[in-house]
Amino acid sequence: MLDRIALILVVLGALNWGSIGLFQFDMVAWIFGGQGAVVSRILYTLVALAGIWCVSLLFRERSLLQNPDDADAH
Repeated sequence: MLDRIALILVVLGALNWGSIGLFQFDMVAWIFGGQGAVVSRILYTLVALAGIWCVSLLFRERSLLQNPDDADAH
């Protein structure tokens, strides 16, 4: 479950960075009142922690990443 939450946060962060790169528009800052707003800073920190967590996905064995129900189907 933690992997999925982390991945969702990373995807949302990537979409935000894409909007900054393409349109110079920071969605998080716009929604929460600027980059310095407490909620924005918390969200930026959560996305960063989620990204660090997702690095662990690169080093896990593939069998650990599969859903146990899917393993029976093969």
